[in-house]
Amino acid sequence: MRRKLIAGNWKMNGLRAGGAALAGGLAEKCRAEALTCDFLVCPPAHLLIPVSEAIAGSGIALGGQDCHTGASGAHTGDLSAEMLADVGCSFVILGHSERRADHGEGSDLVQAKALAAARAGLKAIVCVGETADERKAGRALEVIETQIRQSLPEGAGAELVVAYEPVWAIGTGLTATPADVAEVHAQIRQLLVELCGAGVGDAIRILYGGSVKPANAAELMAVDNVDGALVGGASLKLEDFWAIGSSCP
Repeated sequence: MRRKLIAGNWKMNGLRAGGAALAGGLAEKCRAEALTCDFLVCPPAHLLIPVSEAIAGSGIALGGQDCHTGASGAHTGDLSAEMLADVGCSFVILGHSERRADHGEGSDLVQAKALAAARAGLKAIVCVGETADERKAGRALEVIETQIRQSLPEGAGAELVVAYEPVWAIGTGLTATPADVAEVHAQIRQLLVELCGAGVGDAIRILYGGSVKPANAAELMAVDNVDGALVGGASLKLEDFWAIGSSCP
């Protein structure tokens, strides 16, 4: 039974006081109520330590938004997976469409970063998804399959997480229909079984991301092979993020 994971990607948002308050509020709710899902928060790098302190003992996991392939070295502005682990991270988001677009990251680099995450004991959340043009051209499944095959590290284990985020649904208010999500997640599951074997492939969690909010969370969480959500803007609002987690069966 795959326990659902609700991951908050704060992106480039938040200053110290507000970030600590948001994380602390979520921690209070998690301590007060029995959780039916796993919560994860991925703040920008400057908030990793204050957020780690705010969620200590709450059961909420901490994650980074990216990592370098190397463990250390002359890489100005980068953080290694080992550095993320050192401040309490257990997850790292890799290959988000904003990294692929803004920084020109290809799937080969995402794969190398996933290997680095495994080296440091982090669970990689590998993101895949098609653009609006690719979907209109009927190439969505083809694009996603290629990204999966090229981005997943060899020997991936059940701790790996895959996040399907259609690029056209990120920050736009548009959401893929449950039928669209079911089709893509079924294909991803089939690929994971093919690439990793039935045991591991059936155990890997597949998240949906793209304008997830309280109003659509329950419907999305009920779709086969949807094992949680990668949440952007709604994760910056305590009540909305909590409501999304509360929608998990």
